[in-house]
Amino acid sequence: MKFQKLFSFTLAGALALGAASCGKDDNGGGTTPEPTPTNVLKGTITEDKMLTAETWTLEGYVYVEDGATLTIPAGCVIKSDIVDKGALIVERGAKIMAEGDASNPIVFTSGQPKGQRRPGDWGGIIILGKATTNRSTEPTIEGGVGRQYGGTDDNDNSGVLKYVRVEFAGIASEPGSEINGISFGGVGAGTTVENVMVSYGNDDAFEFFGGTVNCKNMIAFSTSDDDFDFDYGYRGSITNAISFKHPQFADPGDASNGIEADNDGSGTTATPNTHPKLSNFTMVGPNNASNTQANHNLGNRWRRNVEFEVDKSIIIGHMKGGFSTESAGTVDKYFAGTSKFTNNLVHAVTAPYKTKEGSGGQTNADVEAKATADGCETLASADDAGLTDPFNTTAPNFAPKAGSKAATKGVGAITGADWTSGWVNWTPNETDY
Repeated sequence: MKFQKLFSFTLAGALALGAASCGKDDNGGGTTPEPTPTNVLKGTITEDKMLTAETWTLEGYVYVEDGATLTIPAGCVIKSDIVDKGALIVERGAKIMAEGDASNPIVFTSGQPKGQRRPGDWGGIIILGKATTNRSTEPTIEGGVGRQYGGTDDNDNSGVLKYVRVEFAGIASEPGSEINGISFGGVGAGTTVENVMVSYGNDDAFEFFGGTVNCKNMIAFSTSDDDFDFDYGYRGSITNAISFKHPQFADPGDASNGIEADNDGSGTTATPNTHPKLSNFTMVGPNNASNTQANHNLGNRWRRNVEFEVDKSIIIGHMKGGFSTESAGTVDKYFAGTSKFTNNLVHAVTAPYKTKEGSGGQTNADVEAKATADGCETLASADDAGLTDPFNTTAPNFAPKAGSKAATKGVGAITGADWTSGWVNWTPNETDY
């Protein structure tokens, strides 16, 4: 099993947990089942609904319909039922108002007890909006939920996600059609997304299908597939983001990247072109640690005619490449200046820079030379970036050391006060909810 090393537990421990979940009846014979939870979120929400700051059970696929607002207060914990694996789908015209704070984040997690949670215990969150995509018709979001997204309103408002954690999500309805930690389908720039963490997911952490939503202070931690996935014409900005790959966890059926981005699956010239604008990312690969899974891949994977901007970021420790430009269209746009890769620190275990030939026959050396001219620096070692403890799998510290390259260049996700403090949980399987 691909996650056995990380979340193994003894049979005796499992039996003890099972015994703790039942109690003797008054006559000393048999057991009484756990009471049915009173706070249950299920079915279709057709009018405004406000949860209490308690623990709730998410049961099956829950849809928030057009015109309805689901409000989730700070400190609320939503655990998915494990049998009827839950997913929360916020449809076009609906809103989610999930606003936690650094002391009381909102947590979406597995309904399994401490120590027994696994990636893929439940689905995840899907938010759908009315912003533009590059599809000729309004597409249906992947994941088997049967809902469409997109439109013509790039300032559409799907609500607020602030100080939110999503743990142990990610299920596949069929091959190539998964529910990610959080999927954004045609979500508009009127939506607020700040201080959001996806950890131990069984697919992508964040996937953006078109839209214009802007985000900041984002964390993808120990997920199996891609941490940030962009396609179908996404054109928003993301500032301050962390991508961390656990050496012993990678998608066995796909390549595990920090970023993967396409204009679309066929690499067409459909407009608007996928063009994420990213600044101050810290992207940490396994760095050839012991027992690194074979499918760990690239830090940045730009392919299929995509456009991009990456500035003031750190890419270290990825196994097969740091900055990779694939397809002639992608390479041509980079050398033409439509795409930008500036002021970054770049390292990889193999090939910091990788490319496929553009129309000008560019090589890996040409890509590195252009990146260097644009303020980037190639590192001989991941340690040369000067981050405090970036490869720690249970208590990482992504802040730069004083006087380091990261500090002097002002690059990476943390350049001042540590915005991860207080609300982040690096070891969610050790937490009682």
